[in-house]
Amino acid sequence: MSIFFITISYLLLAAHALRGGDWGFAFALIALCLLTFTRELWLSYVAAVSLSFGAFIWVVNGADLISLRTNTGDDWIRLAAIMTLLFALTLFSAVSAYSKTGQEYFSRHAERGWFKASIFLLTALLLEIARSKVNFPILMVDRFLPGWGRAEIFLLALYAAWIGDKMYTPQGAKNIRPRIWAFFSLIFFGQLVLGLAGVERFLMTGVLHLPVPALIVGGPVFRGSGFFMPILFTVSVLLVGPAWCSHLCYIGAWDDQCSRLSMKPSSKVFMRKLIWLRFVLFLLVVGAAWGMKYIGISGYTAIWFAVCFGLVGILVMVHFSMKMGMMVHCTAFCPLGILSNLLGKLSPWRMRISSSCCKCMKCSKTCRYDALSKLDIEAGRPGLSCTMCGDCISSCSSSSINYKLPFTSASLSRSIFLVIIISLHALFLGVARI
Repeated sequence: MSIFFITISYLLLAAHALRGGDWGFAFALIALCLLTFTRELWLSYVAAVSLSFGAFIWVVNGADLISLRTNTGDDWIRLAAIMTLLFALTLFSAVSAYSKTGQEYFSRHAERGWFKASIFLLTALLLEIARSKVNFPILMVDRFLPGWGRAEIFLLALYAAWIGDKMYTPQGAKNIRPRIWAFFSLIFFGQLVLGLAGVERFLMTGVLHLPVPALIVGGPVFRGSGFFMPILFTVSVLLVGPAWCSHLCYIGAWDDQCSRLSMKPSSKVFMRKLIWLRFVLFLLVVGAAWGMKYIGISGYTAIWFAVCFGLVGILVMVHFSMKMGMMVHCTAFCPLGILSNLLGKLSPWRMRISSSCCKCMKCSKTCRYDALSKLDIEAGRPGLSCTMCGDCISSCSSSSINYKLPFTSASLSRSIFLVIIISLHALFLGVARI
């Protein structure tokens, strides 16, 4: 019986959205209605939250309509009765989705219910905030089909939930992470190419910036403005630590793919002191940007310096990362990488190696950031260059290495971390462009 009320409530809200011209929201509601018939548990939690929000919509719209009727002297009692009935029906449906009867209906994949629902809902919330707070159409669908933005939000949230299902196990995460990371980079640079080809709606604002990570810091120093990306980078690192470098960086995905094209990480010979070369390069980038601004070098000339820096980075990937089978660009060249590692110390997230570790060194062979030397393992934590990619977890036969959030278990820590990082991935996929 609960599925009947849930279906009716979704369809009534969809009809209300259509009446208001919000085709994207109507699409999302109808799609959610159809998905409930898959009987997956996570959809009951989504229904409970989304229909509770739907009940709130009826209250707000009812209050507005009643106020309009009273101001014009028209009868409002019947309208109030109808809106109250809609509110009660929708709220009852939300409660029934979470009730014992609802849980008996939504019985598939129960162990992943809260995990996938949290990813879906957080992704949808972040994208909705981004869409509502920016004074231009930040979502691509809104640019080509005005009014359909919430359809894109729904699809990205559903995509994020699908990723969560794939990354639920450590081995699954190791397999899918490089693929979705490369997919993000492909979409990011694909939009850049289309924008340069003349379709300016694929660019963020129509004003082009070079996609070189170092310019996230160097660009604002040279321009004296445009601090959106530094703020986004800092907030992201505070939320998920240095995982920016292994999940969200549009260039890092290239280095990852290059490191996988040749030798295995076990064959690498790497001087660990080189990770501090990135800090030297960071100082040089900031100093050069300030110096060029101070002496009045034109933006055109500055761009060519940035292009050369970016090309050197690509050469590092193609030569050293491919040859050594590890991510040399991210570990020894990228100035933003060292900022991520250092700022990540302010984040609550850590990777910890428990006393049950048997020192088999399998995790060291898996790590492409050279963060798991023998000394690191004996110290019970990865080295500074760790980006919390999580690949090492799947290689540990004794389950001795895992994510750690204060006051939570290892398994819960990993689940919370994945909820946040997957939601950010989907958010970046939807809004990140040049």
